[in-house]
Amino acid sequence: MSDPTTMLLAASAGAPDSSVAWLLQVPLLPLLACLLCGLFRAWGVTSKLPGYTTVLLLAVAFVVTLSGYLSFGGHGAQVVHGFDWLRVSWGDGPGETLSAGFSLYIDSLTWLWMLFVTGLATLIALYSTEYMAEDQKTGGYARYFSFFSLFVFMMSCLVMSDNLLLLYLGWEGVGLCSYLLIGYHYTKPSAVAAAKKAFIVNRVGDLGLALGLMLTFVHFGTLEYREIFARLAEIQAVVEAGGSAPWQVELIPLLLMVGAFGKSAQLPLYVWLPDAMEGPTPVSALIHAATMVTAGVYLVARFLPMFALSPAALGTVAWVGAGTALLAATIGMAQYDIKRVMAYSTVSQLGYMFLGLGVLTATGAAYHVFTHAFFKATLFLACGAVMHGFAGQLDLRRLSGLAKVPGWRVTAVAMLVGCLCLAGFVGTSGFFSKDMILAEAFVTPGPGYRLLGWIGLATAGLTAYYAFRVYFRVFHGPVEFHAGEEHHGDDGHDDHGHGFHPHAPGWAINLVLIALVIGSLAAAAPYFIDKEHHGWVGGLVHSSTAGEIVRASAGHGEAAAHAGEAAAAEHGGFFGDPHRWMFLASSVVGAIGILLAWVIHMTGRVSADRAPIADALKARLRPWSTLAEKKWLVDELYDALIRRPLRLLAHILALIDQALVDGLVDGVGFAPRLFGKSLRPSQNGLLQNYAVGMGGGLVFILLVVWALS
Repeated sequence: MSDPTTMLLAASAGAPDSSVAWLLQVPLLPLLACLLCGLFRAWGVTSKLPGYTTVLLLAVAFVVTLSGYLSFGGHGAQVVHGFDWLRVSWGDGPGETLSAGFSLYIDSLTWLWMLFVTGLATLIALYSTEYMAEDQKTGGYARYFSFFSLFVFMMSCLVMSDNLLLLYLGWEGVGLCSYLLIGYHYTKPSAVAAAKKAFIVNRVGDLGLALGLMLTFVHFGTLEYREIFARLAEIQAVVEAGGSAPWQVELIPLLLMVGAFGKSAQLPLYVWLPDAMEGPTPVSALIHAATMVTAGVYLVARFLPMFALSPAALGTVAWVGAGTALLAATIGMAQYDIKRVMAYSTVSQLGYMFLGLGVLTATGAAYHVFTHAFFKATLFLACGAVMHGFAGQLDLRRLSGLAKVPGWRVTAVAMLVGCLCLAGFVGTSGFFSKDMILAEAFVTPGPGYRLLGWIGLATAGLTAYYAFRVYFRVFHGPVEFHAGEEHHGDDGHDDHGHGFHPHAPGWAINLVLIALVIGSLAAAAPYFIDKEHHGWVGGLVHSSTAGEIVRASAGHGEAAAHAGEAAAAEHGGFFGDPHRWMFLASSVVGAIGILLAWVIHMTGRVSADRAPIADALKARLRPWSTLAEKKWLVDELYDALIRRPLRLLAHILALIDQALVDGLVDGVGFAPRLFGKSLRPSQNGLLQNYAVGMGGGLVFILLVVWALS
C-alpha cells in the first residue's frame, strides 16, 4: 500500500474539480424548498403544497447525493468551487489573507453523512405531511416546512464545506433552526423555555469552536481543509521521527472538542437535548437521528488527524463519551415519557460514538452514526405515531397493549425493530456497530481504556433494559389506554379509554415507518461488504484523506488493532482477542437486559399503571430510583451553581449600571439643565427687564476689563 502521508498530500493538493460542480445542487435544493415554503406562507396557502414541495426537493437532493456517491469511486477528495464568499487581506505575507468560499469538500466521510442526512430528511418530511396536517389552517404548516428545509440546508453546509468558516456558518445555522423548531409552538411556555435552553447551552460550546477556528487560522494561516491536512501530514512525519507537535496543534482539538460536546449533547452540556422534546415529534427525529446532534461527531471525525496528535484531547473525548453513555442510560431507565426515554437514549448512544473516536476507531464511530440514524428515527417516529393517535399521550403508565389495537401493527413492529437495534440484539445493525467500538476500547493500549470497555459493556445492558421496558409496557399486556392532554371528556377529565377512540396512523406515517424498518435492518449489511476494511463504512472512512493519516498516527487504534488481532489470537486464542469475544459478551449482556425487562414489565404487570415487581423494585432502590427519575438533579444543580449566581450577578451589575453609569451620565446632563432652569424666569417677555439685564451685563464686563488692565 502507498504511504498514507503521500496519499494524503496528493489528495489534498488536488485542484478543484469542475466536473462535479453539479453537486452544488445538494445544499441548494433544501434552500430552494425553504424559500418556496416561505412564499407559500406569505401567500396564505393552506393545502399540503409546502409539505409535498419539501419532500420532492429533498428527494431530488438525495438522488443527486446517491448518484454522486456511486460515481465517486471512493478514492481521494474533490473540491467543488461555488463562489468566493469572503476574502480579507491586511498584508502580502503568509497568513495575512482570510479567504473562504462557498465550496464543497467531497470525500467519503462527506458521502457517508450526506446519504443519511438527505435520505432520512426526505422520509421525515413525508411523515410530517400527515403529522402536521392540523396546522394547515393556521399557517404554521408552511412555516414548519420552511424551517425544516433551512435546517437541512444548514446541515449540508456544515458537512459539505471545504473550510472551517462555512462549517461554522452551518454550525450556527443548525443551532438557529433548532431554536425555531423546538419553539415551534411559541404560545406554549415550556416550548419557548426549551428552545431558549437549547440555544443558550449550545452557545457555550460554540464559543469553544469559535476559539478553535481562530487559533487554527493563526497557526496554519488558512481555514481550508486541504491545506490544513497537508500541514498535519508534515507534523505527523515530524512526530514519527521523534519530534513533537506544536502546542497549538494540541490545543486546537481541545477547543473544537468543547463545541462538539455542546452540539452533540455530551457532559456537561447535554441538558438541552431531553427538553428538545417540546418540539413536534418529526423535529425530534430530525435533530436526534439525521442532523444536529451528529454534527459534533462529524467535527471530531473530520479533524481526527489533529485529535490523534493531541493525547489529552483524545483521552478526554473517550472518557466523556463513556461517562455520558452511562449517565444517560441510568436516567433513561427511570423516565415515563417514552419520547424522553428515547432522548436520553440518543445522549447515551452519542456517548458511544465519542468513545469510538477517542479510541481511534473511526470506522466504529462512523458506522454507529450510520446505524443509529436509522433505528433512532424509527423509534422517534413510532413514538410520534402513538402521540399523534392518542391525543398527545406519551406516559407509558397510561398506555398498554397497543399491538392488539386495530391499525397499530405497523407501529408495533417498527418499535420492536427499533428496540432490537438499540439493544444491540444479535444480527441487528446496532449489534455490529456498537461492538466494533467496545472491542476497540479493550485493545487500545493506555491506562484506563479497558475500564472504558467495561463501562460501555455495562451500559449496553442498561440500554437493552430501558428499550424493552418501553416496548413491553406500551405495546403488550392488557389493552388499556388513556387520552393525552390534547383530549378531554365532557366532564373535563380524560376519557380513560371509554369515550376516547384513538385514530390509527395514515398511509404517510405507515409508509415511512416501513421504509425505516427496512433501513434499520438493512444497515447491518454494510458490515459484511468490503471486509478488508471492516465493512462498507470502514472502506469509506479509510479511503478518505483524514482516514489515511489516522491510520498512520499514534501507533494504536485501528492501524494497530488489525496487527494485534493475530498476535492476541495466537497467545490467548478466542478469548485473547476482544474483536472475537465481544460479540458473545454483548449478546449475553443484551439478552439479560431484555429478559429483565420482560420479567419486570411484561409478566409482572397487572394493568397499564400497575407493575408490582417494578413498583416494589423502585421502592426498594430508593433514594437512587427517585434521583434517577429526577435526572440526578443535574438541572437543579446547574440552577443552583450557575443560573442563580448569574442572575444575582446580573441584578448587581444592573444596580451598578443604574447608580454609577447612569448616575454620572444623568449628572453631566443635569448641570446645564439646572443652569437653564435658573435663567428661565428671566425670559418673561418684558422688554424693560431685558434692557436692565443687558445694561447690567455690560457694566459687569467693563468692570472686569478695568480690573484686569
